[in-house]
Amino acid sequence: MASPPVPNHPWLQGLNPPQLEAATALDGPILVLAGAGTGKTRALTARLAQILAERRAWPSEILAVTFTNKAAAEMRQRLTALVGPAAEGMPFVGTFHSIAARMLRRHAELVGLRSNFTILDTDDVLRLLKRIIVEAGIDEKRWPARQLSGLIDRWKNRAETPDKVPQGEAFAFADGRGSELYAAYQAQLLTLNAADFGDLLLHIINIFEAHADVLADWQRRFKYVLVDEYQDTNAAQYRWLTLLAAKSKGGQGNICCVGDDDQSIYSWRGAEVANILRFEKDFPGAKTIRLEQNYRSTPHILAAAAHVIAHNQGRLGKTLWTSLDSGEKVQVTSIWDGPEEARLVGEKIERLLREGVQPSDIAILVRASFQTREFEDRFISIGLPYRIVGGFRFYERAEIRDALAYLRLVAQPDDGLAFERIVNVPKRGLGDKAQSTIQAHARSTGLSLPAAAQAIVETEELSPAARRSLAELLAGLRRWRGQIDQLDQGALAQAVLEESGYVAMLEADRSAEAAGRLDNLAELVRAMEGFPDLQAFLEHVSLVMENDRTDAEAKVTMMTLHAAKGLEFDHVFLPGWEEGLFPSQRSLDEGGAAALEEERRLAYVGITRARRRATILHAQNRRVYGQWTSAIPSRFLAELPPEHVEMHSTLTGGASLWRAATQNDDPFAHLERGKGRGPGWERASARSGEWANATSGGLNRQTAARPARTVTLDARPLSSTVGGVARTDLRVGDRVFHAKFGMGTVKGQDGNKLEIEFDQAGTKMVLDSFVSPG
Repeated sequence: MASPPVPNHPWLQGLNPPQLEAATALDGPILVLAGAGTGKTRALTARLAQILAERRAWPSEILAVTFTNKAAAEMRQRLTALVGPAAEGMPFVGTFHSIAARMLRRHAELVGLRSNFTILDTDDVLRLLKRIIVEAGIDEKRWPARQLSGLIDRWKNRAETPDKVPQGEAFAFADGRGSELYAAYQAQLLTLNAADFGDLLLHIINIFEAHADVLADWQRRFKYVLVDEYQDTNAAQYRWLTLLAAKSKGGQGNICCVGDDDQSIYSWRGAEVANILRFEKDFPGAKTIRLEQNYRSTPHILAAAAHVIAHNQGRLGKTLWTSLDSGEKVQVTSIWDGPEEARLVGEKIERLLREGVQPSDIAILVRASFQTREFEDRFISIGLPYRIVGGFRFYERAEIRDALAYLRLVAQPDDGLAFERIVNVPKRGLGDKAQSTIQAHARSTGLSLPAAAQAIVETEELSPAARRSLAELLAGLRRWRGQIDQLDQGALAQAVLEESGYVAMLEADRSAEAAGRLDNLAELVRAMEGFPDLQAFLEHVSLVMENDRTDAEAKVTMMTLHAAKGLEFDHVFLPGWEEGLFPSQRSLDEGGAAALEEERRLAYVGITRARRRATILHAQNRRVYGQWTSAIPSRFLAELPPEHVEMHSTLTGGASLWRAATQNDDPFAHLERGKGRGPGWERASARSGEWANATSGGLNRQTAARPARTVTLDARPLSSTVGGVARTDLRVGDRVFHAKFGMGTVKGQDGNKLEIEFDQAGTKMVLDSFVSPG
C-alpha cells in the first residue's frame, strides 16, 4: 500500500528542514515543538497531505483534533487546496467535543443513554442544577448553581466521576455535599437522555476503560492521530488521546502532537502544561522536532521574549530565530499614571496612522479587561476607531450596564428602562408576575414604571414579600437621590452598588468571571472621579455608547493577552506591566509558583504577537479611589535583555528607572526576586470581602464602609407622591371586580387608592386602575 516518499510534492515545497521532517516523519510518536510564528499549521497540513499521498491511511482512518471549529475548518480548507476532494472524506477532523460526541452516539447505550441524546447548553445546566440544589434542601442563594456548575466542570475536565471526586474538593460546596449533588445531577441527565459538554469526553473515556473491545476497535480504525495546540489539553482530553493512540490491541501508536509549552496560558479552564512536558515519557521512543525559525517577528522582539521565558523552569526549551532584519528594539516606556498611559498610546497610534499604518495592524493587549476603559474613553475623545475582541466594550458589559441603570435611576427618577433592568437585579422576589402588575398599572395610568411601582407598593396588589422588597428598593433610590449633593459621584456609586446588594451578589458568585466583574465595577467607580457630577458622567457614557461605527471600518484592536494567542500585528502596545497587575497578584495568591510561570508565558505570548514593534508601558502611579498609590514595575521588565530594549521615560526631569535604580545597572534590582509585592498592591479577591482594591485600580471596602441604614417609606399620601388621579366613576358602596381578589364592595377612597371589602379575600387596599364596576 505504501509508496516511497516523493520529495517534490507541492506541499513540501518551501518547507524549512524541521518543517519538512515534521511533514515526512510518519512512523511512531512525534512531538512538534512549534514556537510562536514558526509555521506550524503549514507543517501540520503538509503532514496530513503526505499521509494521504503515500497512501498510509484512508481519509476516514485519520483523526485530526483541534480546539476550535474555526481551526478545524481552516485545516480542512488548506488540505483540500493541497490534495483535492480526498480531504472531504475525512470525517474525523474537528474539535475534541465534536468528535467525542460522534463516538458517544455510537455507544450511548453503554452509559445508559440513547443515541439521540440531547447536549445541554449552559442555561439548561444551570436550571437543572438549581432544581437539584433546591430539592436537596440547600439554600441556593448561599450555594448558587453557578458555583456547583464550575466545580462539576472542573471535575469532568479531570475525567473524575462522582465517586472519584477528592474528598477535600467535595467540601467546597454545601459543607461536603458536592459529590452527592454531582451524582444526583448525573442521574438526572440520564433520566432526561441528555449530556453536557463535559460528559461527551467523560462518557467515552469511561466506555473505553470499561469495554476493551470498543477501545480496540477505535484504535484499529485510526492509523494516524494528529493533535493541534497540545499544550492546551486538560486531563480528560489527554486521557482520551492517550487511550486512542496507545500502541496496543492493533493500535499503531502513530500520534503527532503539535504545541508550544511556552504558550500554555489556559490553566484557569483546566489546561495542564504537564501533558506536553511528559510526552516522551508517555510515548517511549518519541521523536521531538523543534520548529524554531520564526517568520513573524524581528530579532529584537524574539530575543526579548526568549530572555523572559527562559526564567521558567517547567519548559522543554527552544531558541527562536529569524532571517528578518533586526528592526527596532522593544520599547519600554515609564509613564506617570493611567491617564497619561492612554494619552501616550493614543498619540503614538495617531502618528502611526499618519505614516500610513492601517488601524487593523495595531493592537493593545491588556492583562485584565478593565484596563480597556481608559483607552476607550481616550480614543472616543480623539475620534480613534477601535474594537474590542473577545469581549464587550467596557460600557457594554452586563455588570456595567446594571450599575449605570442604578445610577440613571438615581439621577432621573422616571427612567423606566433603567428601572426595568434592575428591579430584580440582584434577585429580590420581583419576578415576571410582579413586574407585569407594575407595568399594567403604568400603562393604565400613564405613569412611569418607577412611579407606578411607588403607587403599587402601598397597596396589596403584590404579595407581602414582593411589597417589602419593592419598598426597600424604592427607599434606597430615594436615599441615594438625597445624597447626590452630599457625596462625590464615585462615593455615591460605591454606596449604590453595595447597599443595593449588587456587590454581595457578585461576591457570592464563585464562578471564574465574578472577580473580573468586581474589577470592572471598581474601574467604573474610578472612572467617575474625573467628572464634575453624576449627570456629566452619564452624559459622557451616552456619547461613548453612540460611538458605534460599522464593522467594515478599519479599527485599532483591543483585547486581553489570553484572547490574543494565535494572532499577530505589526505594532503591539502592552500597557500596565506593574506588580500586582501583571503578573496578577490574584493569580499568584491562588496558584503560587505555577501561576507565576503561566503569567510569564502570557508575557511571552504578548511580546511575540508583534511583527515590527512592541511597546511596553508601566506607570509610576495608579489612582485608587481618589488616592494615588505607588506602582512597582513588573518583575518581567527586569528579565528583558538590555541590549534588545530601548528605555524611555515621560517623567519630568528624571532619568529612566533603568538607569537610576542601582550601581550595577540592574534597573529593577529593588524587586526581590520571586516576591515583588509592592506597597498598595493588595490581594485582589472577590472572596475575602474586598470587592476591589489597588490591584484593579478600584475600591477598598474599608474606605467604603458605611453604617447600616434603616429602610423607611415616605408616609405622604400616595396620590400626592406620584401624581395619581382618582377615578370619578367609582363611589363608596359600589360593587367592583378585581382580577386577583374577585368581587367586592368599595368601603373607602383615598385618591387613587380604594379600600375594598372582598367577598372571599377580606378587606384590601388596591389601586383603582385594577378594578372594574361589578
